[in-house]
Amino acid sequence: MKLPKLPLRLAPYVFAFYMSGLMAAVMTCVITALNRGLGAGYLETVLKVYAMTMPVAFCSVLLVRPIVGKLVEWTVRKS
Repeated sequence: MKLPKLPLRLAPYVFAFYMSGLMAAVMTCVITALNRGLGAGYLETVLKVYAMTMPVAFCSVLLVRPIVGKLVEWTVRKS
């Protein structure tokens, strides 16, 4: 079954969603492991914290993406 594709105009939001989701997951796993260890309750704690961090990460990516784009434009030579 093929999923329908979203319109191109939504690409920045889809990018922000995927980027924030993956980064929030990685950071939540690492920080939880560092603070509490990998013992009992690790996955439950990660899922609770992820539920809080994902929306923050999504909004953050939406806010900083234009700034990062400009920084890349200033530091990368155009061919």
